[in-house]
Amino acid sequence: MKLSGPARRLSIFIGETDQYHHGPLYHEIVARAKKAGLAGASVFRGIEGFGASSRVHTTRILSLSEDLPLIVIIVDTAEKIDAFLPQLDELIAEGLVIIDEVEVIKYVGRDPEPGDGTGSETAAEPRRHHHLWGRS
Repeated sequence: MKLSGPARRLSIFIGETDQYHHGPLYHEIVARAKKAGLAGASVFRGIEGFGASSRVHTTRILSLSEDLPLIVIIVDTAEKIDAFLPQLDELIAEGLVIIDEVEVIKYVGRDPEPGDGTGSETAAEPRRHHHLWGRS
């Protein structure tokens, strides 16, 4: 099944060492997004970048950085993203937030296949194992 439609993407650019109450800021953002019931959040670690300070942060061996760039991306409806924004005002002291309109195509669920454990296979059919990402 495929679900699609308009949505809003929230991209939050912060540093790896940014903290909130002695814990990683990115972790607090993800935890609050989950608590707010947003569809999902992902954190990506950059290999090189610079921000307002113009200081380049990189993973290159000769200039290892302890403060690599991170981006937290959250996608949900415009209403849910807008409702979440006040939380960022409390959390982010320095960073960049980008909001843009996006079109989402989300693939969800699959039709049961023979051998998927539903008991629909016959004795003559071998049992096949499939890994469905996102399911345990």
